Amino acid sequence: MTASNAVGPDPAPRLGGVPVHERLRLSAAALAPAVMAQLVTLLPAYRALPSEQLRDEIAREVDRGIRAFTEVLRTGELPGEAELARISESSARRADEGVPLEAVVGAYHLGAQECAAQVLPAAGPEDLPDVLLVQQRLLGYLRLVSCAVAAGYVQERQTALGDEQVARQSLLSELLEGGDPQTAADRAGLPLPPCYLVLGITMGPHPDELLPDVNHAVAARRKLRRLRNELQRRTAGVPLSSLSGTGGLVLLPSGTPPADFAGTDRDGLARLVGQLGRACGAELLVAAAPAAPDDVADAARLVGELREVAQASGRGPGLYLLDDVLLEYQLSRPGPARDRLAALLAPLAGRPELLDTLRTFLACGLVRRQAAALLQVHPNTVDYRLRRASELTGLDAARGADQLTLRAALAAHDTVRHGGRTGGHDLGRPV
Repeated sequence: MTASNAVGPDPAPRLGGVPVHERLRLSAAALAPAVMAQLVTLLPAYRALPSEQLRDEIAREVDRGIRAFTEVLRTGELPGEAELARISESSARRADEGVPLEAVVGAYHLGAQECAAQVLPAAGPEDLPDVLLVQQRLLGYLRLVSCAVAAGYVQERQTALGDEQVARQSLLSELLEGGDPQTAADRAGLPLPPCYLVLGITMGPHPDELLPDVNHAVAARRKLRRLRNELQRRTAGVPLSSLSGTGGLVLLPSGTPPADFAGTDRDGLARLVGQLGRACGAELLVAAAPAAPDDVADAARLVGELREVAQASGRGPGLYLLDDVLLEYQLSRPGPARDRLAALLAPLAGRPELLDTLRTFLACGLVRRQAAALLQVHPNTVDYRLRRASELTGLDAARGADQLTLRAALAAHDTVRHGGRTGGHDLGRPV
């Protein structure tokens, strides 16, 4: 017992002339059942425990707690290291059983409350100093006990979460490598769903990451934490992820088989992407594909390619499935046709304003005023640039026969410009 646990040299408090600890000792037989009744009535987590456990282990803990508090009242000494270690061990068992921390702490407070209710009615006006002394020792006892409960509980949860995270990362690796996901899922305690929605995410910077006097690493971690929390909140089941501050890969379990993935599923996924972006405060470009567990590896490669195609073709934030970038995706495949298409725009090398004007004009449905507004130039400038691009390439963006060729050439050019990277998925560096 450490000297720091002393609460003062005051004698044992008395109420109505009788030492308080004696009152508790004499009423212990009825007090313990009263505390147990309070636990199961007021704390649903304890009410859900097996009756055998309540009668044995929990009842013993209640009895020990009453006796420990009785000693505090008798001696003025708070629980020592051995007793606090025992409380921490008990709290760790509750954590392992899934009893919430607030319920475990609440159980000790309910016990102390019952003890106080048992003895305080005997106090008279002359007992005020002793009532204050009882309160002082009660608060000191609860302070130490609450700390011991929290320490044991948190340590157990950290250990469990570490093991849980390792098991989930093992499942993610098996899915991405095309191994045996069922065995890994059993180890992780997770059922394999009919489908995973495989998301390849590119995450833009949070505004805080752009400020010169802000710790950018901290800002990125906060952004990532908000994204993960929103994923947990918005999705059913357990998402698997490997993410960094710039993006990565997420697998969302889904009850819809891949073959049945339809427009309503896409709409729901698009809403989720919007919610994730608002929660983390950053723009998200997300490529997605549904896949059965055995096909996740192929789907991950596909979304990696879709993400690169969407970025290379200048697409903005949002959700992209294969159908959204069919032409660009097909034109990103290596081959002589892609190289020939890209070569059509070679005369515009070193003239990015001409390429940007072509791309924007086509994206705006050939409406030059809209293109001018997006480019922040005069409509006459758009006309001049389009005319100059036509002179250099021989292709006229206003001529129907050339429009499809120009769109294809831009897609091929963008892919070649980005080094023709069309394979693999970026798992990112977990943060």
